[in-house]
Amino acid sequence: MTLYHFGNCLALSYVPFWIVYKYCGLSEYGAFWKCVQAGGVYALTQLGKMLLLATFFPTAGDYSHEDPDNFSPLQELLKCTVDLIDLVGISVVMSRIAGKGHTKVLIAGLGWAGAELVLSRLLVFWVGARGTEFDWKYIQKSFEANISIVHFLSVTALVWLYSRHDLPRQLFPAVVILIGFHSYKSVICDMIAHILHIYSWSLLAFKAVFSLTLALVVLRIYGGIATLAV
Repeated sequence: MTLYHFGNCLALSYVPFWIVYKYCGLSEYGAFWKCVQAGGVYALTQLGKMLLLATFFPTAGDYSHEDPDNFSPLQELLKCTVDLIDLVGISVVMSRIAGKGHTKVLIAGLGWAGAELVLSRLLVFWVGARGTEFDWKYIQKSFEANISIVHFLSVTALVWLYSRHDLPRQLFPAVVILIGFHSYKSVICDMIAHILHIYSWSLLAFKAVFSLTLALVVLRIYGGIATLAV
């Protein structure tokens, strides 16, 4: 039963990655190793972020919904600022990928999200989902991995848009604002959860709606610019 639960969590987490890779045409480009390389850059950026957090926030821990009173919006905001390093890493990845814009976005975004899943959730599944008792939190983490795909693909598309010299001037503020929303998404969700006292499945649903809404806005902008770039 525990092995079945572990396999179920892995399937919920990893099958969407395979679907995106297979049916978005990346398999035709043989882009697997490029995704792996993007994951390697992700690992390096996370190491840099850990060093910065350990240097400037040595006593700060992650916000936990189990202890909502220990929530400091300013501290969480400053910690999320370190996540801006991800934008630099994604930009480096896309600069090393030859091809059209949508290929760069898909490879960098999928590689980034896949590395995040492997490094932050695989060990949790192996240790926790194989436990003696069933726990819904691992199913929630699997769904969070799916939300991460949407999130990182949106971030990658925004980085690509920001780097475009032909981006219309009137769209530039919108792109910057959307980058800000994506970069500080975690602290926004934590603040909403803290204020409205929503946790567990309710918070997961909010994250899904929030990420999907931002992704649709990004897709609208990206679609227009990508059409002009062809």
